[in-house]
Amino acid sequence: MQGFGVHTSMWTMNWDREGAERAVAAAVDYKMDFIEIALLNAPAVDAGHTRALLEKAQMRAVCSLGLPQPVWASVNPDGAIDYLKVALDKTKALGGEALSGVTFGGIGERSGLPPTEGELSNVARTLQAAAAYAKSIGLLFGIEPVNRYESHLINTGWQARDMIERVGSDNIFIHLDTYHMNIEEKGAGNGILDARDHLRYIHLSESDRGTPGEGTCDWGEIFATLAAIGFRGGLAMESFINMPPEIGYGLSVWRPVAENHQAVMDKGLPFLRGKARQYRLI
Repeated sequence: MQGFGVHTSMWTMNWDREGAERAVAAAVDYKMDFIEIALLNAPAVDAGHTRALLEKAQMRAVCSLGLPQPVWASVNPDGAIDYLKVALDKTKALGGEALSGVTFGGIGERSGLPPTEGELSNVARTLQAAAAYAKSIGLLFGIEPVNRYESHLINTGWQARDMIERVGSDNIFIHLDTYHMNIEEKGAGNGILDARDHLRYIHLSESDRGTPGEGTCDWGEIFATLAAIGFRGGLAMESFINMPPEIGYGLSVWRPVAENHQAVMDKGLPFLRGKARQYRLI
């Protein structure tokens, strides 16, 4: 999970054969080191087709997801474990290195109250079982803190750290996201410092989920702190251009965040790569 990557939502959120071919080809054109595939419907993914595309392109991959409501870990840990095992099997079959994302819950899961001990206990049991299964098949397993409007369970770097230390698995990592950090952390640098012992992956996403460099994220602070902790994990550019209604609802994306994917890639990618080079992360 090292190098510079991109979330495939830049080109598609439907990982069928056509979407996979389009996204992998585009990632190659932009000279990405890896792609992040959204497993919105893991059982439907043609793993053999994706693996062949990745191998031909010499492109590495990670996968990500959020749990659908019937298997939210806080209320249905057994269902969540079964669902994550299917996604992990698919990640392995298509040649991915890790499964991450909102693996502890749903995108848009909010009870209206702080998380209860019962909910956190169910989440911990789910993550422990999923991490153990991931390890058994040679995968890493991540959790991504998201903002208060998308989940009431884990919103910050320190909450993710505390959950990982509660779970106790050695192959589970923290996956930060600068969009969420811009909302939740008392400075992005503090979130990175809180997560540093477990931080292996970060989404580079602007404050409005649009073009990096055109919002309010403090990129100097973000990259300087990553450099200070010796970060050598995955740097994944993320901007949501192609949103199916059910995902747009969970993410509260109601309007275009950029003109098109070319605008984001042609402006935002050089900006982020320049920052990464400035701070000697690539």
